[in-house]
Amino acid sequence: MKEIKLNSLDEINSVARTFLEEIGDNKLLAFYGHMGAGKTTFIKALCEELGVEDVVNSPTFAIVNEYTDREGESVFHFDFYRIKSLDEAFGIGFDNYMDSGCFCFMEWPEKVEEILPEETLRVEISEVEDGTRLIKIC
Repeated sequence: MKEIKLNSLDEINSVARTFLEEIGDNKLLAFYGHMGAGKTTFIKALCEELGVEDVVNSPTFAIVNEYTDREGESVFHFDFYRIKSLDEAFGIGFDNYMDSGCFCFMEWPEKVEEILPEETLRVEISEVEDGTRLIKIC
């Protein structure tokens, strides 16, 4: 397990850059953390570091947003908060996204835990009492 500390929003892009270096070739990332922990904010910073120029926001109602990075590759951002069954995940083409070879950033992966590919990296974002965030990569 690796742990990165985010002391303030001023350093979020630097931390995102370090995070991307730490994960190597892994592109399936499941982000865990309570509501307000900073999952969406961190994913926005990751997208910025990948060269995404689109507006990055949580796909709460759409379930998945697609962005394009500086290389012209797709970046998929999922929010499974509203998923009520695994059939819904399969209905949006879950397997196709996971097999795409593109970055897949997943919020609320608890809802689809049992169908996450084995190689999915688990990322836990937690808030410390002083307001800093700990980003643990498992």
